[in-house]
Amino acid sequence: MSADESGYINYFEVLGVSEDAKPGEVRNRYKRAAKDLILEISRTTLTEDRRDRFLLEMAKLNAAYYILRDSERRQRYVEDRERVIALEEQWRTAAEQHRDDEDVLRRAFDNALRHFLSRYLEELLLEAGRDAECVEASGWDAAHERHASRVLRHYRQQLYQIIHERLPFYDVTQPQVDWMLRSRFVDEVLSAS
Repeated sequence: MSADESGYINYFEVLGVSEDAKPGEVRNRYKRAAKDLILEISRTTLTEDRRDRFLLEMAKLNAAYYILRDSERRQRYVEDRERVIALEEQWRTAAEQHRDDEDVLRRAFDNALRHFLSRYLEELLLEAGRDAECVEASGWDAAHERHASRVLRHYRQQLYQIIHERLPFYDVTQPQVDWMLRSRFVDEVLSAS
């Protein structure tokens, strides 16, 4: 499952580096990927959809570099990502087994998921766009940031939806409505008035 399919963005995949990549390797890969994306943008006629896609791709590259080059940010990101994935699995197991802690796990997972998505798909992406090295390599500026906030919110909600569609509570049975009973009730209410 790719990062976008799982919903938990994997910045190692975004840059195409291994999880034990050194900061120099991360920097080189980022600069190459940013340069390639800028060249692709310059060769393409921009429509609104393409502009949004390129903006999202550049924001993800910036964030990947910003997070992975710093050992503390990288470690926190890896821990947060592993935690939310583990909580999803724990909740799924509890739901399948109808355990008493199912609701507690659901709430813990939802809190961790909201934190992960807002932190790593919005806050740090925008923060990376203000980083001097990212600005230099990507040409990111205030206009990009204004437009990116809308694109990033939409992307975050898209991933949130992908995650929720595979969770235990997503399959909801349709309510069984007795329309004849409702019709009689409405007739009784109207005739009583």
